Amino acid sequence: MSGYTHGHHESVLRSHLSRTVENSAAYLAERLEAGMTMLDVGCGPGNLTVDLARRIAPGRVIGIDNEPEIIEIAREMTPDDVGNVEFRVGDVYALAFDDDVFDVVHAHQVLQHLADPVGALREMRRVARPGGVVAVRDADFASMEWHPHDDRFEQWRELYRAVATGNGGEPNAGQHLEEWAHDAGLDQVATSTSAWWFSSTDERSWWGSLWADRIRESALAEQAIERGLASRSELDDLAQAWLDWADAPDGWYTVAHGEIIAVVP
Repeated sequence: MSGYTHGHHESVLRSHLSRTVENSAAYLAERLEAGMTMLDVGCGPGNLTVDLARRIAPGRVIGIDNEPEIIEIAREMTPDDVGNVEFRVGDVYALAFDDDVFDVVHAHQVLQHLADPVGALREMRRVARPGGVVAVRDADFASMEWHPHDDRFEQWRELYRAVATGNGGEPNAGQHLEEWAHDAGLDQVATSTSAWWFSSTDERSWWGSLWADRIRESALAEQAIERGLASRSELDDLAQAWLDWADAPDGWYTVAHGEIIAVVP
């Protein structure tokens, strides 16, 4: 499995812990029904998994991640009133489940980090029951846009791409999802797109500060320096670009996503 570009620095978890069905899985919401069984692949700290579990109760959700540390965090953060969710360490390339088990197999912001996304989709397809769905959402870094213009954001995007592809990932995964699904043997694929949009003062402050911290302190920063892709002063300059953007009264930033729902034959 390829390396995880972001790691689990606090600035990364700050972003992950904001995710809900409404802002990160709305494309799937109308298909969720009480009593379903679901596998959430790459669940991270588990807050999106918990929100999915609430939607299908009394059905059960299992969230898996390949990092034991983040699974422990997910378990600790699960609210006491949510009893239909379970978190396990797992590998998307070798899921520890029989064939045809789940009504929904879901992954959010996962395939972009994998060296073999098609292989992962084949395994996700294997554990989904006939008539069930494989649902995936991933960002497309190439489609990200912002205002006001700042050349440093282009430098940041180029640096991010260099680190992520060096880990075997594909930052533009959102635009490849349908292609990968077909390659994995999934023929009934519905596609859609949606975006995160940050423009209010609070939204800019939150998004800008977490990325400023991430570019200076997370695993992304460590890998950039270790591989000779950027110096500490260059990372500080990129972090300042995020803070400058956050202070722009008319600033906005959008993160486009590709989405697929594939029905398993």
